[in-house]
Amino acid sequence: MDRVRLFPPQGRLYERSQELIFREVEDRDLIAKARRGDVEAYNLLVSRWEKRVFNYLLRLVSNREDALDLSQDVFLKAYQNLPKLDDVERFPAWLFRIGHNEAFSLLRRRRPEGDLAQEPRTSQPGARLLPIELSLAVESALRRLGEDQREAVLLKVYQGFKFDEMAEILGCPVSTDKSRLYTALDLLKTTLAPMVSREES
Repeated sequence: MDRVRLFPPQGRLYERSQELIFREVEDRDLIAKARRGDVEAYNLLVSRWEKRVFNYLLRLVSNREDALDLSQDVFLKAYQNLPKLDDVERFPAWLFRIGHNEAFSLLRRRRPEGDLAQEPRTSQPGARLLPIELSLAVESALRRLGEDQREAVLLKVYQGFKFDEMAEILGCPVSTDKSRLYTALDLLKTTLAPMVSREES
């Protein structure tokens, strides 16, 4: 099987992709075409989702090259397993479930190396935070969360999934998802409160 291309297509494929975009083809239509062997339709489906999947993976594994490699693996496995997708309306949760499995497989393999999150840098007392500094502080605070808590924030806040979709992705009850999310948000609030207070003063 040819490896699925995950980058903007060229030539005839690019022209057809533009045509499909203008016709506002739904994901379910692209999935149906891909199941019939239409690789071009699947490439367009990838183009719709690759940025979200990559950003999700990047925040989980904290390494750009690893996230790129994982993205390739996720979309290849999704392509190979499309016939097993029972409900095409659940494609986003199904796709992110594959991403979750791939990311945590990598994290388990490299855990003995003991990667530790860096402590957030602090500005001079009384100095006003620049937007980039606040953004870096948020990213650092996210990395300091436990893996389960961080992923709950990524799926709910950054990706906008509903709790039932999160349960499908993570393979746990909705009540567990809610507990992880609310605990994570409380921890983030505590960590970032001094910076936010200084920014508002």
